[in-house]
Amino acid sequence: MRRAAKVDDNQPEIVKALRKAGATVTPTHAAGDGFPDLAVGYRGFNYFLEVKDGNKPPSARKLTKDQVEWHDKWRGQVAVVKSVDEALEVLGIELRGSVHAGDWQHVADLARKIVEGQK
Repeated sequence: MRRAAKVDDNQPEIVKALRKAGATVTPTHAAGDGFPDLAVGYRGFNYFLEVKDGNKPPSARKLTKDQVEWHDKWRGQVAVVKSVDEALEVLGIELRGSVHAGDWQHVADLARKIVEGQK
């Protein structure tokens, strides 16, 4: 009998930040057989994210045997992330300085206006 899938403590925070950044997120941690924890859609692209808790020791963040096998066989994108910043970086969203996950959209809007010559 298969055990219930465990959700890392930081997964809800990562999901919230990704959604706030404009991504669609479907938690897939219960799919089993090594399938990644999150399926993410952003700007026409799909991403698979395996979430590991960066606050745990490295030995507790290792991929399971099933996860290693799935990652090795998968011929598309898959990433292991330990934080909101790492998850956003996979999608091409970089946070710098005092900008936080919830603020990135405002920074992106401002940058677009500057590039377009608007104030």
